[in-house]
Amino acid sequence: MLNENHPLFDIEQKVLAKERLTFDDGIKLMKSNDLLAIGSLADMVRQQKNGDQVSFIVNTHLNYTNVCYLDCKLCAFGLKPEEEGAYALTLEEIEEKYKALANKGFTELHIVGGVNPKLPFEYYEDMIRLAKKYMPNIHVQAFTAVEIDYIARVAQVAIREAIIRLQKAGLGSILGGGAEIFAPETRKIISGHKTSAERWFEIHEITHQLGMRSNASILYGHIETEEDVVDHLIRLRKLQDKTRGFDTFFPFSFHPDNTQLAKEYKLTGETSGYRDLKMLAVARLMLDNFGHIRAFWMMIGAKLAQISLSFGVDDLDGTVMEEQIIHAAGSESVHMIPKQSFIDMIHEAGRIPVERDTLYNVIRTY
Repeated sequence: MLNENHPLFDIEQKVLAKERLTFDDGIKLMKSNDLLAIGSLADMVRQQKNGDQVSFIVNTHLNYTNVCYLDCKLCAFGLKPEEEGAYALTLEEIEEKYKALANKGFTELHIVGGVNPKLPFEYYEDMIRLAKKYMPNIHVQAFTAVEIDYIARVAQVAIREAIIRLQKAGLGSILGGGAEIFAPETRKIISGHKTSAERWFEIHEITHQLGMRSNASILYGHIETEEDVVDHLIRLRKLQDKTRGFDTFFPFSFHPDNTQLAKEYKLTGETSGYRDLKMLAVARLMLDNFGHIRAFWMMIGAKLAQISLSFGVDDLDGTVMEEQIIHAAGSESVHMIPKQSFIDMIHEAGRIPVERDTLYNVIRTY
């Protein structure tokens, strides 16, 4: 319990009363340097919502193309077709990957790529159908709102029609990426040609209306302000009030290597552990209507992800066998963590490991 003279005492009282925090509360948290107090409050909320259970998933990633026409300054992954290293997997190549993944115990296939206008709509449908052919029980969680926006534009179909067609092909839920920062001035600088915040929300709302779930994210550690961060969280909270369609929230830390944004703004080095933990804790406190807060270990490292379990986090993401986007921006993390490592990390933190599926149904408690 905080002393009544502590700057965060009033926020603690709201947390204890399960009262919603305001924009000003969020700013106060983001500007506070008492990380342990913030973490303690977030851990209180985590305990209320999820007890001592910490979940993870046995999943794998597919990055089907790195060709992208958006020229986002924040990205080191996307390339133009003529650039060295550019690729777009054929359906035959994807099929071979699926054959290799079959019967390996994966419950989720995470599909994400660049915005490649040369790929027809049928390519995406067939990509999903093939996954379900070789892994009939796998949950296909695929495409950010940005990808869906441009897939629909290229095919000249409405967003709702595009999502329905993908859903019929076997899409189970959509990804939370592409959110970056919703504040228009900052968003324009870091990803000027990317889908607008309003369009991002529209696509997620339609997805929820169609009975599918999605996730939400933020990209931090670049040129965003504390006001940008809190605004971002409150906008997500508002749509969640309306649809209840988000399962989890996870922050992406900006990796500056090989990005135009880092060059122009002289951004060096990755985010600090202090900033990473604060983002997770403040998210847990502000997003009172989100069931889960996820630490993406590939972004912040497995050790800090383990520490985050005392800062409001109740999910450690998944095993991840193939990942290229984060590594293109300089991440030196490994590409995969075995299931047993998650179990050991969670047990060591004094929590109960839970293997889950994509929709947070419990598969097994350890």
